[in-house]
Amino acid sequence: MGFNCGIVGLPNVGKSTLFNALTETAAAETANYPFCTIEPNTGRVAVPDERLDKIAEMAKSAKVLPTFLEFVDIAGLVKGASSGEGLGNQFLGNIREVDAILHVLRCFADDDITHVEGGVDPQRDAETVETELMLADLESLEKRIEPLAKKAKAGEKDAKASLDLMERVLAVLQDGKPARAATLKDGEARAFRQLQLLTSKPVLYVCNVEEDAAAEGNEYSVKVAEFAEAQGAGSIVVSAKIESELSQLGDAAEKAEYLEAMGLEEAGLTRLIRAGYQLLDLITYFTAGPKESRAWTIPQGTKAPGAAGRIHTDFERGFICAETIGYDDYMSLGGEQGAKDAGKMRQEGRDYVVKDGDIILYRFNV
Repeated sequence: MGFNCGIVGLPNVGKSTLFNALTETAAAETANYPFCTIEPNTGRVAVPDERLDKIAEMAKSAKVLPTFLEFVDIAGLVKGASSGEGLGNQFLGNIREVDAILHVLRCFADDDITHVEGGVDPQRDAETVETELMLADLESLEKRIEPLAKKAKAGEKDAKASLDLMERVLAVLQDGKPARAATLKDGEARAFRQLQLLTSKPVLYVCNVEEDAAAEGNEYSVKVAEFAEAQGAGSIVVSAKIESELSQLGDAAEKAEYLEAMGLEEAGLTRLIRAGYQLLDLITYFTAGPKESRAWTIPQGTKAPGAAGRIHTDFERGFICAETIGYDDYMSLGGEQGAKDAGKMRQEGRDYVVKDGDIILYRFNV
């Protein structure tokens, strides 16, 4: 089970530059013209988590294996994409496949880089993309509702429930709001996800600013933050140019020196990766031992057998218990043995909901 974020936006806003820096590769061609990214490029990026290194040091692990998040660079969208303009159909199809959206907005002025709308206005750009996604969702629902209504009229119970959900979501879209603004009844979350609506996905607005504004943002990013809050979305400030230059530097010392010179405490991409992780409502648990310490990604609320299944299906199928130590106890008591001696290793059963930072040893029998 993978988790991925689609990087979207209008052409020439810095999407591919950001993606290249993010994956430290030139896999996505960057150019000053629309549609230079035609096929979605994908990159897996380690999620920064200082806890993993500390756990590995405590466990004297030979290997350290982080957890990963996948990023997909999707072709630039233009007005009219919902009716097939530009690479609209392909854009919409690609975005349907991702779990969350990182919407890059141009928040800098540069006469040398053309803007498809003629000038810099990130809120307008955000609304352009959101409108196209909402139009696509409206069309999708309208096509499905008529045949479903016939089934509901014929007395099909499941059809009635689906129709009720679709009609409520359709009303939200017709009111000019994204599908994620719809109020769901208990037990409808899965059916809502299965609708595969573009505007149902969580969104993070990425403000691509000039180098001087990387630390504090600028007037454009302030407006985006206000817009995002009103939309129930998040926002983050990043300078794609700085991140691109940073990705070319060789070692950690050089990068730290460069960040300090730019007045930054950490790379914008580190914050972006973390924000993407949070956007998907994911947490990390760990396994640790002499061979390796490893981080594992699971959705918030996952129970112990499901978390075990991330390692191997046999672990989930033959689950007996999860011997669990909290991160703080593990570190303060000197690792696994110290936690055991202090009575801080717990045997958790099938109903245990794994917490962020848990260090777990599974007992299973297949």
